[in-house]
Amino acid sequence: MAKGSVRKKGKKWYYRFYVEDASGNRVQKEFPGTESKSETESLLRKAMEDYETKMFLAQAKNITLGDMLDMWVEEELKPGSLSDGTVTAYINTVSRIKKHPIGKRKLKTVTSDHLQSYMDLLSFGGTSPDGKTVEALSKGSLGQYSAVLQNSFRFAVFPKRLITFNPMQYVVKRVKDDEYELFTEDGIGDLPIETPTISHEQYLALNELLKKKHNPALLPIQIAYFAGLRIGEVCGLTWQDIDLKEQCLTIRRSMRYDSVRKKTQIGPTKRKKIRTVDFCDTLAAILREAKKEQMLNSIKYGPLYSQNYYRIVKEKNRTYYEVYSLPRTETPPEDYTQVSFVCLRPDGAYEAPATVSSVCRYSRKKIGDMDDFHFHLLRHTYTTNLLSHGAAPKDVQELLGHSDVSTTMNIYAHATREAKRTSARLLDKVVGTA
Repeated sequence: MAKGSVRKKGKKWYYRFYVEDASGNRVQKEFPGTESKSETESLLRKAMEDYETKMFLAQAKNITLGDMLDMWVEEELKPGSLSDGTVTAYINTVSRIKKHPIGKRKLKTVTSDHLQSYMDLLSFGGTSPDGKTVEALSKGSLGQYSAVLQNSFRFAVFPKRLITFNPMQYVVKRVKDDEYELFTEDGIGDLPIETPTISHEQYLALNELLKKKHNPALLPIQIAYFAGLRIGEVCGLTWQDIDLKEQCLTIRRSMRYDSVRKKTQIGPTKRKKIRTVDFCDTLAAILREAKKEQMLNSIKYGPLYSQNYYRIVKEKNRTYYEVYSLPRTETPPEDYTQVSFVCLRPDGAYEAPATVSSVCRYSRKKIGDMDDFHFHLLRHTYTTNLLSHGAAPKDVQELLGHSDVSTTMNIYAHATREAKRTSARLLDKVVGTA
């Protein structure tokens, strides 16, 4: 709503209020009234109402769905209270929506049918209006698209008043049914074996491969295997978080790359909770050796050895902790704070999650039977190893930082088919003692 006021100059009253110029900037315009203050105030109210009506119609007529999504991102999403990770995910979703023909459609012409067709395309896959093939999305990805469209259209209705109702409220979520065969020519056949873990032999092979290459991704992989940390949590660890005497580490933060801001950042963990993880003698020895090696590298590289820093940046009611590496010879800016990350490259620069993920993709091509290997399988392996050797599910849940013990047990439930067969055959013992 435009804001206005009246003032007297000589014998005559004038009224003025703020409007948007062609560039979208707010500027104040003044108009002559009468010698009566009340009449001038009446003229002001009428002028503002007329301006608001015309402005509303003009904006709604020209704006596209993509334009509206950009407004929502800048005016509501970024200043809001959602986590940085969620904001980044939503912004990436917005960019994908804008690439689809629906993103170029005038906002006033977008109907529930258009949105239903778009969501169905994402749910089931198919060919988009521009001829591109679209693969069906996962349930989680569909949820992001739905949330973005629901919230942005609500924003377009109020407070922006670009449209008069939210067409997304009539869109129904449709999920593709699982396909399965009731009968096969081969009878039961061999059921697929899910392997969301790696064996200890495969871990040793991975360990040996990266040791030969002197690859700095080895340390984060070792920590994840023996402590079950997520990739961002491993890369965000500092030496202050590790107590080698008590053999425990504290998870306070996570490192990630913000694809929107094009910056590597550290922030809270997935659940925004601090947790303590105890670790075994094997990992304690690995960490001691890593610390010793980093001290030697510091001497070896001399002035070329890098120091790591974080910098606090505030934007749109959000606080970001950006991560930087600088050579010792370079004086850091005043707003840089030094930080001692655990996972480093030989030259002292921090090891980023994207680099570690890339090494995992490379490694699975070099080691047999690891075609599906990725970093998160180390966390699944840690879970399975603990539970299969008698650890209490509740303890494992707390070590992993899961919000619910069912999440922990679901990982274990998918361990191997052989484990399920062994469990089923326990009934033979019951029969034998009957």
